[in-house]
Amino acid sequence: MSKSPAFPDRATAQEPSPPAMTHGGLFLRFLKFGALAFGGPVAQIAMVRRELVDEERWMSSARFNRLLAVMQVLPGPEAHELCVHLGMRAKGRWGGLLAGLGFMLPGFVLMLLLSWLYFRIDFDRSWVGAAFLGVQAAVIALIIRAVHRIGEHVLVDRWLWAVGIVAGVAALLGVTFWITLPASGVVYLLAKAGRKGLALGVAALAAVVAIAVTLVIPEKAAEAATVLVAESPGSVASLVLFLSGLKAGLLTFGGAYTAIPFLRNDAVGRGWMGDGQFLDGLALSGILPAPLIIFSTFIGYVAGGPLGAVAITAGIFLPAFAFSLIFYDRLETLVEAPRVKLLLEGVAAGVVGLIAATTLELGRGLLSSQGRTLLVIAIATGALITLYLWKGKLAPPVILLACGLVAATSLGLRAPDVYVLDRAEKGESQDRRLEAQLQTLRSSPTSQERPFTFNQTPEHLSAKPADPALDFDLQSASRQIEARFGQDVHVR
Repeated sequence: MSKSPAFPDRATAQEPSPPAMTHGGLFLRFLKFGALAFGGPVAQIAMVRRELVDEERWMSSARFNRLLAVMQVLPGPEAHELCVHLGMRAKGRWGGLLAGLGFMLPGFVLMLLLSWLYFRIDFDRSWVGAAFLGVQAAVIALIIRAVHRIGEHVLVDRWLWAVGIVAGVAALLGVTFWITLPASGVVYLLAKAGRKGLALGVAALAAVVAIAVTLVIPEKAAEAATVLVAESPGSVASLVLFLSGLKAGLLTFGGAYTAIPFLRNDAVGRGWMGDGQFLDGLALSGILPAPLIIFSTFIGYVAGGPLGAVAITAGIFLPAFAFSLIFYDRLETLVEAPRVKLLLEGVAAGVVGLIAATTLELGRGLLSSQGRTLLVIAIATGALITLYLWKGKLAPPVILLACGLVAATSLGLRAPDVYVLDRAEKGESQDRRLEAQLQTLRSSPTSQERPFTFNQTPEHLSAKPADPALDFDLQSASRQIEARFGQDVHVR
């Protein structure tokens, strides 16, 4: 393959080129970048730029800026797409493939390992469940900050603001993004072309289609899925997960956070997991050296085990490989076409609205399911303020860990809400069994620290903390109580 520049530099006659290296050396170079890819896309791009552009002169700074502008318009994680493009510039298409694999591999392997460990964590220990509650609150703050940051770059005029707001409201009303996103792009294209009446007509048509779809296709009862807790990896077909990842990968305009609404639509909407586990996956990706989009690996593992994790990861990263590998020397021309650019800008504004709506839904679900409203709000608010004040690349993982520690300290040692022990046996042994359960409950470590009150009925014995202020959500404690008292125990 010719090593001539894909985008001839408009500022200089001689464009720098990468140094000679082997394919193995190229892979190891980008593997190192992947192992150090903390801090999100800004820090990742800055690292690659410092070493390959400023120090080693793989390309000119002006050309790198133009390339980055193109990658920010295209769907997919821009840092990964830059690595694919630079690898291709050094060693052709095989080089692009190796560079992209090297950059994503550390994060993928670590997320796969964490996903495996996730189902082996003893969530029955109250402090573990409390810690994840704090981390989930911090994730909400991370997404809010991301919406603001992305919106600053995308919503640059009144029409884009209008498109974003309408798309967000439509998402909250249950309108599918297959209607809102194409309409967003077309409406903005027509509006900027001076055909505002036609733009409003397209918006009205999209509203009619949305209403018709709602009437024809009954709304699925997805509310219960938001609180679902997957106890072990599922058995969703790998092809389904690959297509889910591919869909999200093709629609991630403006950074990895824009994949959130599309992946949640499948992961929670199809009942693969609940919102709590979805937020856990986001939190785990926030502490890893990887593009945030690697949380798709966690979703794939929960839904379909190791093969599912590979399938959804391959699908979501495929567009990031394909755009550079296939359109290597035509990307700038394609994206700079005025109509294409306006269409993509409109779609990006619609995606910002979708993320904002998804954030509201995730936050509402977290507050309603945990019963610790004030603490969740306090942790999320503190995390958000810290994110605005601290812009370092280690801010996200440190804030996530700190919020988990705060929640574990605040809630982790408190007693569960109510124990219910059923009288499953008949006859004379029933009372003896009930008395044994009562003695076990009284002698448990939590009951020694937190006095319980008891209520006996013909069917069961119930126990709860004597002080109502010690109420604690039982979602993470239920399996612990069942393990302690046997199969006849129910928690409510």
